Amino acid sequence: MAGVSLALRLGVSFIKFSSLFLLLAYHSHSFYLPGVAPQDFITGAELKVKVNKLTSTKTQLPYSYYSLPYCPPDHIVDSAENLGEVLRGDRIENSPYVFQMREPQQCKILCRITLNEKTAKEFKEKIDDDYRVNMILDNLPLVVPIPRFDLENAVVYQHGFQVGLKGQYAGSKDQKHFIHNHLTFTVKFHKDSQTNLARIVGFEVKPFSIKHDYDGQWKNENTRLTTCDPHARRAVTSSESPQVIEDKKDVIFTYDVAFEESEVKWVFRWDTYLLMADGQIHWFSIVNSLMIVLFLSGMVAMIMLRTLYRDISKYNQLETQEEAQEETGMEIGVQFFGMILVTMMFAALGFLSPSNRGGLMTVMLLLWVFMGLFAGYASARLYKMFKGTEWKKITLKTAFIFPATIFTIFFFLNALIWGEKSSGAVPFGTMFALVFLWFGISVPLVFAGSYIGFKKPGIEDPVKTNKIPRQIPEQAWYMNPAFSILIGGVLPFGAVFIELFFILTSIWLHQFYYIFGFLFIVFVILIVTCAEITIVLCYFQLCGEDYLWWWRSYLTSGSSAIYLFLYAAFYFFTKLDITKPVSGILYFGYMLIASYAFFVLTGTIGFYACFWFTRLIYSSVKID
Repeated sequence: MAGVSLALRLGVSFIKFSSLFLLLAYHSHSFYLPGVAPQDFITGAELKVKVNKLTSTKTQLPYSYYSLPYCPPDHIVDSAENLGEVLRGDRIENSPYVFQMREPQQCKILCRITLNEKTAKEFKEKIDDDYRVNMILDNLPLVVPIPRFDLENAVVYQHGFQVGLKGQYAGSKDQKHFIHNHLTFTVKFHKDSQTNLARIVGFEVKPFSIKHDYDGQWKNENTRLTTCDPHARRAVTSSESPQVIEDKKDVIFTYDVAFEESEVKWVFRWDTYLLMADGQIHWFSIVNSLMIVLFLSGMVAMIMLRTLYRDISKYNQLETQEEAQEETGMEIGVQFFGMILVTMMFAALGFLSPSNRGGLMTVMLLLWVFMGLFAGYASARLYKMFKGTEWKKITLKTAFIFPATIFTIFFFLNALIWGEKSSGAVPFGTMFALVFLWFGISVPLVFAGSYIGFKKPGIEDPVKTNKIPRQIPEQAWYMNPAFSILIGGVLPFGAVFIELFFILTSIWLHQFYYIFGFLFIVFVILIVTCAEITIVLCYFQLCGEDYLWWWRSYLTSGSSAIYLFLYAAFYFFTKLDITKPVSGILYFGYMLIASYAFFVLTGTIGFYACFWFTRLIYSSVKID
């Protein structure tokens, strides 16, 4: 009855805990700290549009906006970028697009360019690879609204607009490339009824391709076009007469801008962009995982309490003495676990605003650096438990093995990006900053934590001297190490694979992702699943008189990284349209880094769960 009572208490506690974070997930979509103060604009105030990188889901290689011969301003000025923005490949610059607040403009001429063979080829290549142009106004990204016909009055927003499109003239079989040279912008604003000031809450565009004509001589922005004339109320509403991309062709770039009043307040302006189109799938995934974890928690509590009580009672009537074994220390993922946990908490509470581009990556890097103190402390304590004496050696391993592996892969991938002349390549100055964060801050903190941990009194591993009599035959199929590793990896991966799909879609298909409330719940479920399955299999192992549980427990839950990498390969071949070898290498290289980090994270969770479990059960054993 005691086991059943504890199991019920565990279940009720878990339901309360889960309900709290489900409530957090529900509200997290509308609450965030903006990262920038709201800006009020009077009528006629100047609005400057900034341009960002060109992106493609086909190549995954970003390029700067002015890598194509678009109309430049008098002087190109780079905006200040944080570390995360540089690592993301963002290159934010000024542009010749200038609006006046709440003053519509029609058929505004930017410039005229004459294509040559080289520039025409560059435009065609970008169109073939489905590149999109990204812009920013008042820290809001430019989006193209796409109506969803399966839902009434529903709209999906896509990042940026396409450089151009491919098509054929009527009656011709030759495929041509056409450029989007006319942009119809819509700036949505929320007006203060008392002060008449306005704040920008939306930035949308509809791109068109049109072959502009004009009478007389070219007079730059004062030229009067016949295809787009505000005086004659002739506007561009379609691409029926598109602008073809060919050598020695003139291309005239124009734009319209309209202003639309909105009821959306400034603080909620990101809600439209971050609206979940598949919210029911997230809820189904969470509820399904919670039911599995709740069932597994009850089973573990009941089986462990009943079985352990019987085993420990028998053991306390026996006298056994066996020789203790020696084991070396191991590196763990305390540093990575701490980084993920703190990042998830800040993101779920809304402290990492989407308006702060690169903020998430910057925070993760800084947290990784400062978590080195805890990594050094944890590794030293465990190393001392296993009777290790060379604490400097284990400290060096903790400080260098994981980061060095990641940095080597990252450096190789960055060299490939450099070879493609992409803006996604990390500059040498930023690379030096990363090395400084590693050697100048992280490594000293690891040594400091290791020194503190090694000087404290050691803890004993009770399994080395106190052993449960074997209860399960050694030949049992569930005692096989391969089975433990395979089954141990399936359950943690099964708890996260649905959310993993949305994360991969956000990263590789350039879609918005800001449902960190759901992600935090999934992270908690992952921790519980890793811990419980490792405890069960660790108990089976100890009952089989196999007392070398340390690496087995690490690999049991850590093997979920294998399934993650296999799923990434499945996603690559079924969801992505990547054809270039370099882009494929980049994908699998980055997913290898992610899988390695996931292995360290889940392995650490499994190890500490088993470590806590063995100390708990052996504390009940009477030693004479």
